[in-house]
Amino acid sequence: MPANSGSRAKGGKGKGGDTKDTLWRQPDGKPVSCVEKIKVLNQNLDEIRQLAQDALEDAILMGCDEAQVRAVLQDLVADLQNPYRKKS
Repeated sequence: MPANSGSRAKGGKGKGGDTKDTLWRQPDGKPVSCVEKIKVLNQNLDEIRQLAQDALEDAILMGCDEAQVRAVLQDLVADLQNPYRKKS
């Protein structure tokens, strides 16, 4: 799991917590200190959370299995690509 996600111990937010509690980290482990960057990261996370919540609720209302929807959302995140990764 990346250093900026998951449990608070890893620098992310806990279940149901506010994104303002998220400690965003750089690849070297140092905290991101730019207030504007933190603001954008937190806004992005809030938007993603709301879209995922809406998708989960829609799927459940349409009769889908909650566990399957959660697994699909987890797979979606796991499959995200980093377009800035340095090529060897």
